[in-house]
Parts: sequence; structure tokens; C-alpha cells
Amino acid sequence: MPVITCIDDLKRLHRRRTPRMFYDYAESGSWTEQTFRENTSDFSEVRLRQRVAVDMTNRSLASRMIGQEVAMPVALAPVGLTGMQRADGEIKAARAAEKFGVPFTLSTMSICSIEDVAAHTEKPFWFQLYTMKDQDYLRRLIQRAKDAKCSALVITLDLQILGQRHKDLKNGLSAPPKLTPATIANLMTKWTWGIEMLGTKRRQFGNIVGHVSGVKDTSQLGSWTAEQFDPKLDWAKIAEIKEMWGGKVILKGILDAEDAVKAAEVGADAIIVSNHGGRQLDGALSTIRMLDPILQAVGDRIEVHLDSGIRTGQDVLKAIAMGAKGTYIGRAYIHGLGAMGEAGVTAALEVIAKEMDISMALCGKRDILDVGRDILLIPEGFSGRWQS
Repeated sequence: MPVITCIDDLKRLHRRRTPRMFYDYAESGSWTEQTFRENTSDFSEVRLRQRVAVDMTNRSLASRMIGQEVAMPVALAPVGLTGMQRADGEIKAARAAEKFGVPFTLSTMSICSIEDVAAHTEKPFWFQLYTMKDQDYLRRLIQRAKDAKCSALVITLDLQILGQRHKDLKNGLSAPPKLTPATIANLMTKWTWGIEMLGTKRRQFGNIVGHVSGVKDTSQLGSWTAEQFDPKLDWAKIAEIKEMWGGKVILKGILDAEDAVKAAEVGADAIIVSNHGGRQLDGALSTIRMLDPILQAVGDRIEVHLDSGIRTGQDVLKAIAMGAKGTYIGRAYIHGLGAMGEAGVTAALEVIAKEMDISMALCGKRDILDVGRDILLIPEGFSGRWQS
């Protein structure tokens, strides 16, 4: 068993053990990848204030996200194709999250279906919804999430049109992978991955194949999916989906203060300050830079969460100290899953928790609920000074 001290340790193992197209799918952004890089690097510009001679005993990271008790203010973000990083990946990640005490969010574009994950877990998980043109499929998908007792619906708003990710195009990304000479050569070096994948029946998009008219296998899936993301999605449709769901709703993909205000007006329970991990609009600001203007715009009217760029417990601590009520990790846990399966997801969560706990203590705080901006040193003009 390798010694894991940080997420980068898991990332190196992930790259070594997983086929290139799936590793690249996780570790890439759109176009020049500027936003993808700055999501992470901008966290380093925010510094922590060290405090000494304070009682550091009896520390707690326990918190709440949309009223749900969590072991720490971290959820597993929805990630498509998770079941291609490791066989039955969504089930393994959901189990690890459940045991650790944090929410797991299942993607519409998962390999394991809603029903599969529900059958292998004991507690409700969250379901992420991509809005599709096929209204019958959309209604049935929402009902399936209800039937599985999902406790929150996470509606993704920033994928009306698919951003271009060069690596995915060059790798010919597909699930299961197309057997080209280059793919075969790469797969021959990933024996453990291949053996596990042969041992599972879950190798297609479980929430789509068999649930959509005319889509019975992956050969028909690409054309259907490319046509289905709804470019007409607007706030009225979001309100309709919220009404259709009838439970807790989180809106993912907010990166502008005006949109945050509209999300509050539509009655969402929370928003996720997110730029899709730098995979959509390249050149957009990082989420940690946009967090403060959004918080100032909505105040306490809506719960504000953050994703994109979190790789350490210190990143989580900084986001919470700035005012976020919760955070999400995507790539961090995917690196763990690709590296060591369910145990790797647990390792990623343990790394994040340990870093957050120790850093919080060294900033003079014992309870994450007491953490505020007083532990931060934020550069002047951090959120930018832009011409109107």
C-alpha cells in the first residue's frame, strides 16, 4: 500500500493505472485551459493567519449543507464517466462518501445508474441533472431520482452548449473506449483496470441507455447526447423543474453576481459557484475570485457553495472562511478512485480532512462553524478591478 500524503500522490497513481482517455477527461479544461489552471493557482494567493497560544483541543469539522449534517463541509461533485475511471466507480465513490459522512452527487452522465447506486448504498445521495430537450425523458429521469429517494437535485446550468476540450477529441473519448490501435496499445499497459472492467456489466451510460427511445447501445448514444443539451434553458424552465422536483434544489454553474441574485429569486436552496472545473468558458475567472462578489450580492438569501479548483483541505478552509457554506471536490476524489478504487476515495477524503483540521487549528480555531474571514489575508483587489 503506497503512502498517501496529498492529492498529488493519488493523481500520480491515477495517471499510471487508468487509460489515457479517462485520465485526460478528468485532468483537462477547455481551449487553452487558463481557467482550469487558475481555479487551483488562485487559491494560493489567499494566505492564512497563524495564531498561537490558543486551546487547540476538541476540534470539529462537522457542519451542515442544505440542512444535512456532514462530517466536514465537503461533498463529492457530480463527475461524468466516473465508472470508467474504475469499474463500478460511482458505487465505490458513493460508498466511501457515505461511510465518511459527506454527500455524494451522482451525475446524469454516470456509468452506474441511479438505481444501481441506490441499491448499493443505505443513505440518500444527491442527483445532478442536465436539462435535456427530450421532455419525456427529463420527467422520467426526475421521477427515477425521486423513486431512489435522492435528497437533493443539483441542476447544472452551464452546459447548455458543450465547451471544447482538445484532449477528449484527440483521444476519441467514448464509453466503453473504441478499440483503435492507439487505444489498444494504451489499454495493454492497464491490466488491473481492464480485468476489473471485464468483471462488471456496467460499461455504458446507465441513466440513458435503455431509458431513451432509439438509444439501445453506445453506438447511438453520441448523436443523441450531442443534440439533447438544452440551449434554451432559462430561469422560467429552472422554476418549472424545481416545481417538478418538489424537494431541495441546488443550482450549479453560477459565476456571476447577477445570476446569483436570480437563483435566489427562483427559490433555490443553494447555489454552487462553479465554472465546471474550467471545462466550459475558458478565460472566465476562477471560482475563488468570484466567491466574494457573489456573497456580497446575495447575502444570507441563499446558501452559497463552491467547487472547481479544490485540491487541499486548506482550499476548503479558505472557501469556508470567505463565507461559503459548503464545497465540492471532483478531480481530487476521482484521482483517488482511479488510483485505488473505493479505498482511494476514502484516502482523498482523509487527506482533505486532515489538512483542513490541522490548518484550522494553527489559525487558532477549534470549530469549522467559528471560522471566518479573520483567519485570512486576502490580497487587495483579489476579485479584480474591471472596466464597466
